Amino acid sequence: MDHVHALAAPFSLDWFGRWFVHIFQFEVSRYAVAAFGVFALVNVLLAGVLAERKIRTDSPTRDQILREIAASVRTCAVFAAIALLTIAGTEAGVLKSYDDPAARGWPWFWGSIVVLIVLHDAFFYWTHRLMHHPRLFRRFHRLHHKSFNPSPFTAYSFDAPEAAVHGVFVTLALLFIPVSQPAIFIFLAHMILRNVIGHSGYELFPARRDGRPVLDWMTSVTHHDLHHAQAGWNYGLYFTWWDRLMKTEHPLYYEKFAQAVRRPLDGSAVRAIGLRRELS
Repeated sequence: MDHVHALAAPFSLDWFGRWFVHIFQFEVSRYAVAAFGVFALVNVLLAGVLAERKIRTDSPTRDQILREIAASVRTCAVFAAIALLTIAGTEAGVLKSYDDPAARGWPWFWGSIVVLIVLHDAFFYWTHRLMHHPRLFRRFHRLHHKSFNPSPFTAYSFDAPEAAVHGVFVTLALLFIPVSQPAIFIFLAHMILRNVIGHSGYELFPARRDGRPVLDWMTSVTHHDLHHAQAGWNYGLYFTWWDRLMKTEHPLYYEKFAQAVRRPLDGSAVRAIGLRRELS
């Protein structure tokens, strides 16, 4: 009985309150560093250099950005609450998180990050697509799409239910996959950076001479920007795999990417676009 009380003692209301504040501060800091950092670098300092790679002619309004920041702070609170439950689940032995990154070998340390990224892309695609269902969209995803012309601050601009869906991924993954805390930290850093860049409004991915993306298996900024412009396409987060497998990639994606990087498409790409138009 004493052993049970010893385990339960840390999980008091005071413990949850203190650790919620710490984790909430960490989540806000992570969002702020990524969103303000990319905004300052891409949308301000390098705006002139990148002018020809700006996807839209107009820019997000001040009111939109303020709304996005306010919603993102709430998202950070949801993420912090889920993180506390994840810690409790780990301490209870339900979740497979561990501290020492070398405990299972360095190959698995790096491999676990790759596994999380690939699984997260699949999780995001299907939950994102589900949230576009008419019965769920208004409650889960409408706020995010109020940012028709996204900014780096759009990355965490979610309704609370959508924030909960996104936040629970790591917790669910740890039910089945052992991952160290440093690996989770790197995964989360990659997640927020890709998310913020994807909403930046400037095409930052390299292009081939024929106008196609060099990294065609990755979602470019144009790829996700098209989703905000026409919500029925391009549900993927990191990779184009699921959109192409499920035929939900925008039929004009290559054309829009070529326009964003100011490169003419080659003949094969133009024919492919024509075929996509016929099939869509």
